[in-house]
Amino acid sequence: MRYYLLAGLISAAVSFVLSYVVWKLGLRYKWYPKVRERDVHRTPTPRLGGIAMFLGIIVSLLCAWFVFPHIAGVDYFRLVFAEPGRVLAVLAGATIIVVIGVADDIWDLDWMTKLAGQIIAAGILAWQGVAIVSLPIGNTLTVGSSYMSLIFTVLAVVLVMNAVNFIDGLDGLVAGVAIIAGGVFFLYSFFVNRIVVQTEFFFNLPSLLTAVLVGACAGFLLLNWHPAKLFMGDAGALLVGFLMATSAVSVTGNIDPGAVHTRTELLPAFIPILLPFAILVVPMLDFALAVFRRVSAGKSPFSADRKHLHHRLLDMGHSHLHAVLIFYGWTTVVAVGCLLFLFWPWYAVVAFVAVGFLVCAVVTFAPLGRTKRAEIAAQSAAASASPVDASLDPLDRAASRRSPVPTITAAPASPPPPQPTPGEHHA
Repeated sequence: MRYYLLAGLISAAVSFVLSYVVWKLGLRYKWYPKVRERDVHRTPTPRLGGIAMFLGIIVSLLCAWFVFPHIAGVDYFRLVFAEPGRVLAVLAGATIIVVIGVADDIWDLDWMTKLAGQIIAAGILAWQGVAIVSLPIGNTLTVGSSYMSLIFTVLAVVLVMNAVNFIDGLDGLVAGVAIIAGGVFFLYSFFVNRIVVQTEFFFNLPSLLTAVLVGACAGFLLLNWHPAKLFMGDAGALLVGFLMATSAVSVTGNIDPGAVHTRTELLPAFIPILLPFAILVVPMLDFALAVFRRVSAGKSPFSADRKHLHHRLLDMGHSHLHAVLIFYGWTTVVAVGCLLFLFWPWYAVVAFVAVGFLVCAVVTFAPLGRTKRAEIAAQSAAASASPVDASLDPLDRAASRRSPVPTITAAPASPPPPQPTPGEHHA
């Protein structure tokens, strides 16, 4: 466990230092775009933090590969790097994603180019065996064929990447969600290998990828917390989604279907696969609604707008920080709920998740109640302050129709007496 922690700390340190460097260079050379209408921030901010996160992850993986054996005297990660093709496929796919993301942050690529790069990166994973090889469907765990494995892997990786990228609109949102989800996923994958499947394969690729990803996000979050000095951009958001999906996909290869003997072991064994998708249910729903909304309007499904969930939270009256914490709350409830399946009976977990959802829902929709009360108070104050015209009262109008008020006509005034003209004498 301590070498996982060491890998995460190296990733965090390198990510923080390089994020600081990127921030300073971005301000000096103006590596930031103009503020767009849909942006929440109003100050031009560098958005190349994904490069720092990527380099932090690379350095940490290389240390685990070549440095840790000399430090510990034992190559704990020998099983991880026994198949270098899998690790190199992850690095190659991550590199493609970061290059595409940086290019999009600078030149604003079209959606077809970005989607093509994502499919290529996911295809490289499947080609080298980092693929979905088993799923908890019915009484069987196998996917069926290599073609189905390829299709499922590409769809899963591309979907998670875009879902994560879609929620990257508030300071610290993606990094914090990744830390919460990644921390729970790491514990789950560790316990699954140790308790459920009962193997000594503690050091595995998905756990290592999750540890270095959580470290990179933690180091970057120090500069991304509200008000953010640096954004991760598409490069960082797509990288986070790519590694989350890769960890979930690769864990299927660590579970031997023959080792899962009963159906009671089936759900705990495959929660790590379902966990990233369960945590991203709301972002994925936002992704689906955005695609439907844009396609219905005749636009590209990847065109940007200001109608995402985080925008709606701000419009409801939440502050920037409150909106981020609400996302953290939903993520924590789902992630911890999944983790508790290892230790609690299912009905206790369902009760925990239900109570957590209720609390999160109350906090999420609280501004609507405050806004309604404020509107009623304002209307009451305006009504009491303005004078009431009695002629507008329907009772007064009805009374005047039944008993009309008589009108008095004034008599015409008598003409004034004639004035004597000059020189006229009276008798």
